[in-house]
Amino acid sequence: ADIAKKYRESPAVVHAIAAHHGDIEPESVEAVLIQAADAISAARPGARRETLENYIKRLEKLEEIADSFQGVDKSYAIQAGREIRIIVKPERVDDALASQMARDIVKRIENEMEYPGQIKVTVIRESRAVEYAR
Repeated sequence: ADIAKKYRESPAVVHAIAAHHGDIEPESVEAVLIQAADAISAARPGARRETLENYIKRLEKLEEIADSFQGVDKSYAIQAGREIRIIVKPERVDDALASQMARDIVKRIENEMEYPGQIKVTVIRESRAVEYAR
């Protein structure tokens, strides 16, 4: 609110900013709406910042779980840890095993980790045949 006041924001906006955390009583419809929006936002999983250290540990734990399965070539935790993509070696993992592996990784994540929301697990099995015409 002090910054808004310093930069000559309207009194209604300054009041809404000051009231949104309940520091002062809301005296306008806008202030009440902003309080409600703040409460809804805060309740959303992952809405508030977590420490960088916890964030990195969570990403590393996701990749560690995936990498512990046989046939995994590389894993990447992406989307702020809301998704993990696992690349498997096609000569060691067939389609049925890739599907089973995704389910097994999901179970391990559910049992071993605490996280907001959900985590999408994608197992990628790719084989390529490349030839050159000369």
